[in-house]
Amino acid sequence: SDKLFKREQFGLPENAFVFVCFNNSYKITPQMFDIWMKILQSVNKSVLWLIETEEVVCRNLKLEALKRNIETSRIIFSKRMKLDEHLLRHDLGDLFLDTLPYNAHTTANDSLWAGLPVLTCLGNTFPGRVGASLLNSIGLADLVTFSLEDYKKKAVYFGNNPNEITKIKNRLVSIKNYNKYYLLDVELCKPDKLSK
Repeated sequence: SDKLFKREQFGLPENAFVFVCFNNSYKITPQMFDIWMKILQSVNKSVLWLIETEEVVCRNLKLEALKRNIETSRIIFSKRMKLDEHLLRHDLGDLFLDTLPYNAHTTANDSLWAGLPVLTCLGNTFPGRVGASLLNSIGLADLVTFSLEDYKKKAVYFGNNPNEITKIKNRLVSIKNYNKYYLLDVELCKPDKLSK
């Protein structure tokens, strides 16, 4: 798709630092959400961009944000889209925040493929180590943390130093240009391509 998206189309503030998590909502544990709210508290003009799910889930997450003194307007939900458009909208985000104990899998691959850096925390089991595996495989081990405290600190650092995120995004572009298939090619893995 040649479509270009603007932040305003998704209710994202133009000058905000946009933290992203397009994981399924069942991966968002109370512990992870608590950390995310602390990150928002520490990064002025930041928002959290999530995938819209059941109404009760969206409502409960906003209520939990309020309990942590975060305005509900800083939690932004967007509907699911076709894959090509979904990948394009990643460009509007600044940093993908991975979940634990169950990491992003295909979602992390999509994010990196689309040029959005992923910050992860290494878990103790396979589902919690996928993000680290992807990042290590493309030379971005500096986005792997080993405790949730370090994960929070690094997210806050990037949120308050957006130029560092720009550098990482440029590294992602260079890596992709150097080796087109450095990650699972989302285009090649569409059902219509696999059946040929």
